[in-house]
Amino acid sequence: MAGKKSRTAFRVRVTLLLCVLAVVVLYAVRDVLVRHARTEWRRPLDVAFVVVTQPGVDASAVAALRARVPDLAARLTSELHRYRPDAPAPVAFTLYGPTPLAEPLPVPEDGLLGAVRYAYGLHRFTGDIDGRLGVPKRGFDARLYLVLSAPTDRAVVEGMSEHGGRIGVARAELDADTVDIALFVATHELFHTLGAGDHYGPDGRALVPDGLAEPERSPLYPQEFAEVMARNRPVSPTSEQRPESLAELAVGPSTAREVGWRR
Repeated sequence: MAGKKSRTAFRVRVTLLLCVLAVVVLYAVRDVLVRHARTEWRRPLDVAFVVVTQPGVDASAVAALRARVPDLAARLTSELHRYRPDAPAPVAFTLYGPTPLAEPLPVPEDGLLGAVRYAYGLHRFTGDIDGRLGVPKRGFDARLYLVLSAPTDRAVVEGMSEHGGRIGVARAELDADTVDIALFVATHELFHTLGAGDHYGPDGRALVPDGLAEPERSPLYPQEFAEVMARNRPVSPTSEQRPESLAELAVGPSTAREVGWRR
């Protein structure tokens, strides 16, 4: 009798574990399919654009940045239409914030344990902000967090986004003259969540041809636009200039392929 009960308990445990495994697999498959559907571009992606500020940031510059977000959406629409003239607008932004930075900004780490710590830190960071601003956990194709600080001599511009994921985090210094640059940085991180890779080398310079907005341009230099996954606008084989306006933002052929704009 004891042996029969033991076998029954074992079967129950195995059945429960198989059910849990099936649920996890089904969720993972669904998540992959949903993420893939984002880059079919049959509808605008719903993106939460969340503005976070550190002490000392000029409030008028933050207001100017918020006011320029519709222009960013229009610029992305114009770029998509170079590849797909009849496609709908690629992105619909919903603005949240600004709100002060409270939780420490998570920093990516190497190794499995580092990845776990970063995931936990990112969860705390986004959870704190979302809770204060009422950002829904569901319903958005991606959530983009732009952390703004006052200008320093270091000119901080960086990001830490999930490649092909749902969360993008960008950092930029902001004043009245760098509004469009901050939006450029945010767009770079958004495109990471859609599967685009960096198109600049270890020295920070644009890779050729992937980091060029117009790799077929003749003569090749100067480039008229700054490719969104590169950092600057190449003006010669050895020099580049920082983009100053959203009018310079472009999605080159390589990035267009990575995010599904071009086959």
